[in-house]
Parts: sequence; structure tokens; C-alpha cells
Amino acid sequence: MIMLLSVVLFIVLLVMGLPIAYGLLTTTLFGMAFVPNVDLTAVTQRMLSGLNSFTLLAVPMFIMAANLMNMGNISQQLVNFCLAMVGHIRGGMAYANVLVSMIFAGISGSSQADTAGIGKILIPGMEEAGYDKETAVGVTVSSSTLGVIIPPSIPMVVYSSIASCSISALFMGGIVPGILIGGGQMLMIWLIGKKRGFPASEKKGLKQVAKIAVSSIPGLLTPVIILGGVLGGVMTATESACVACVYALVLGMGVFRTIKLKDLPPLLVDTLLLNSVSLFALAAANAMGQLLAYYNLSALVRVFFANYVNNYIVFMLMAILLYLFLGTFMDAIPAIILFAPILLKAAESVGITSVQLGLVITITLAIGQITPPYGVCLMLGSKIANMPIQRAFKSTLPYISVSLVVVILLAFFPQIGSIFG
Repeated sequence: MIMLLSVVLFIVLLVMGLPIAYGLLTTTLFGMAFVPNVDLTAVTQRMLSGLNSFTLLAVPMFIMAANLMNMGNISQQLVNFCLAMVGHIRGGMAYANVLVSMIFAGISGSSQADTAGIGKILIPGMEEAGYDKETAVGVTVSSSTLGVIIPPSIPMVVYSSIASCSISALFMGGIVPGILIGGGQMLMIWLIGKKRGFPASEKKGLKQVAKIAVSSIPGLLTPVIILGGVLGGVMTATESACVACVYALVLGMGVFRTIKLKDLPPLLVDTLLLNSVSLFALAAANAMGQLLAYYNLSALVRVFFANYVNNYIVFMLMAILLYLFLGTFMDAIPAIILFAPILLKAAESVGITSVQLGLVITITLAIGQITPPYGVCLMLGSKIANMPIQRAFKSTLPYISVSLVVVILLAFFPQIGSIFG
């Protein structure tokens, strides 16, 4: 009965518009108050112990690296490089939008950072070039979801810390699905562009392209350093995030001189604010996880799956549907913390590895970042373009279909995520 009341309370708080982290914490305190012989200080202890992880240090570091890249004008250079490569093709600016998101994904680990950094450049730029506003927003926010699929990925870091699986395996597993989604989005651009007559930019001369390419090399090396370090076994994800921050700082202050000493305090404050939101949600989700454990929800779910969902295909479809639903009103981090441990045991019983499940969860939750009412990237993109969220969401539907196709393929053909494994 108490568990049912807790669920009702959580739903009511979400409907009222309370931030997800506060809703989780309030519901946890309510539920724990009825658990016998448990002091409410256990909630605080659980919140703190859940953050006591070396792996999770990568989260603020990747956020800071993305902020440094944006403030250091490196994002603009990546945009210029991609435009030089494909801008002259019909719909080239839209193709460049996807390409730069794929490159930036190898730096930030965050879709929001991609939307904020790249969106401020390309949404107005695409409108000025003659694209309709729907295309500018739809392509930008949809391609930004690659930020958590192509490694490094903050949700993958969080998942690896709770599933005790290899972060390198997760990172390698995200490469091919990310490329497939990016390629599928470009195919959608080509199909839509044929109907709407997308414009093409003026073709640049070979010397100009070479000049832009050379100037972009320092920025292009950032994902190589991050991924090469982790996948090569030279660095952990946390260490590579720290190296990325130092490298981006050196580029911004020493090479391009676009970051001044006076810019660092506001940059650090912005990083801390973004990080505090993520980590507070993670801490609250850990506390909620303890409440679910007291009410033995994991065992109930395992029994349900053992009795009714002992089929590989049905399990994967249910997992995808569950996380599509969760992604509409919950951030990726609490969704992973709360429900991934419950699904893991059941997944093993039907032959699904923790890495495969993690990849499916990550890609499915990436879709949630552009679906209302909680879609953070959708809200950012619509705010930049100054258009209603409903209209912005409609423009993303063709690209969402691409991600759905890829995640279903990954669910039933796990080899897609283990090509580099």
C-alpha cells in the first residue's frame, strides 16, 4: 500500500512541475518514513555513498570539456570544417549539422552540450541560408542525441558504475550504432531535401578547404585523444575526461587565445551548476533505489519476468518500451540508476549481456531527450529558434524513427554493438 501511495505521490509531483530530483527525494522520504527500524538519515547516507565513485568523476570533467570547447570557439571551427567538406552539396548545411554532432559527440559525452553549443551556431545559420525553421531545429536537436551514443557518453559512465561492466566495451559498442544513426539521419535529410528543395552553399576552393582543415586539426584531435586513451587502455574514462579539459584549456588560452583568464570563473560556475543538477538527480535516484530495495521490488520484477517474459525478443521489446516511456518525463541518469539494476538480473536469465542492455538503454534514453514533456534538447532547440515545443517536436519525428530502427536492430542483432569488441 505504501509503495502504491509513493508512486501516486511521485506522479502528482511530476504533474505539478517539480524537478525530477526533488520529486525522487520527496517520494523517497515519504516511503522511508513507513519502513520500520530505519532512520531517515539513511537516505542522506545513501545519497552520499552513491556519489562515492571514481568513475563518476568523469561526469563533471566531460561537462567542463564541452564548455571549454564551446567558449574556446573550437565548436565554430568544427562547424567550419564540416561545412567546407559538404556545404556545397544540396542540403549540405544539414549534412554538416549531423557531421559536427558526430565529431562533438566524441568530446562532450552530453547531448545538451551539443544542442547548446552547435545549436547557437547552426540553427540561425541554417535559417539565414534558406532552410525552414522546422528543418533547422529538427536536424540540430535530433543529431545532438549522438552526444550520448558515440563515446564518450555520460549515461554510459553512470551505467558502467552500477552494472560493474567494462566502460571500454560500452564505448566501443556505441561507435557503430552512432554511425548508423548519423548516416540514417543524413538519408532522411536527402529524402526530405528532395521534396523541399534544400539550398547548397557556394563551393570553396581547394586551397581554402585545405586552410580550414589545417586550422581544425587541433579540435579534431580532441576525440582522438579521448577515445584513443580509453579504448587503447592507456587511460580510464575519468582520466581521459581530465586530459580533455586540459587539452581544451590549452587550445582556448594558448593556441587560439579565445579564452581569457577572466572567462574562467563564469565557466567554472556554469560547469558546477550543470554538474550539480546531474549529480543531485543521481544522488536522489540512489536514495530511491534503496527504498525500492526495502520493498523488494527487484525480486518482484525478477519473478514477473521469469514467469511471463522468459523470451529474448519479448524482453528486449519491453525494455525499449519501458525506457521510451521513462525518457518522456525523466532524465537519463535517474532512469538508469532506478531501473537498470532491476532489469539486469532478468536480462541475464534470457541471455542478454550487461553491455548489450546498456547500449539499448542509452540509445532509447537518447530519444527521450527530444520527446516532450521532459526533452531537454528539444526545449533548448526550440528556445534558440524561438518556436513552440509542439512544432519543434513534429520536426524531429523523421529522425526519431531512425534511432528507433537502429535500437531495434541492436536489440536483435547484438553483433552491431560488438564489431570493435
